[in-house]
Amino acid sequence: IGGGNVAIDASRNALRLGAKEVTIIYRRTRTEMPASEEEINEAIHEGVKIEFLAAPIRMESKDSVVELICIRMKLGAVDTSGRRRPVPIEGSEFSSSFNTVIAAIGQMPETPDQFGLPLGRGNTFQVDTYTLATGREGVFAGGDAVTGPATVIEAIAAGRQAAISIDKYLGGKGVIDEKLAPPEELEALPEIERKR
Repeated sequence: IGGGNVAIDASRNALRLGAKEVTIIYRRTRTEMPASEEEINEAIHEGVKIEFLAAPIRMESKDSVVELICIRMKLGAVDTSGRRRPVPIEGSEFSSSFNTVIAAIGQMPETPDQFGLPLGRGNTFQVDTYTLATGREGVFAGGDAVTGPATVIEAIAAGRQAAISIDKYLGGKGVIDEKLAPPEELEALPEIERKR
């Protein structure tokens, strides 16, 4: 279930791991799908089926089969994501049976109001694209909280960029030593008791 790169990756990997048939359920059309066009094409080429304009409304499990009850959708007005909002079509429910259902739906960062930071599309923090400084003095942000869901490599790069900016903000030259300390030189972290 989903339309992003994670849904595409999960479906392709399911096929590679032996699933006889894989279907993606996505509530909008291919045009609105956030997954990259290349990934979508490769998934279809590998045999992934995509059910567009459908959204799950409930699941019923019986033995080892999951009955996914869905409803057909139509596209309405543009929403805050910049895409047309999916609207359920009354009386269009249908069901499909699956052995496994993987929910690979979107994610959105939680941004508490008390942070007092300007927000952009997808509830992400607005930052200066070069320094990653937010609209609040001395506060920097990067990674998924700024870009929305992206890769680990992009998050690491943003962390490095923010570290340089923070160093400069604190009076440094923005030179970050990337030499890693050998494990034996690192102190063992104290064990922290888990609260239940």
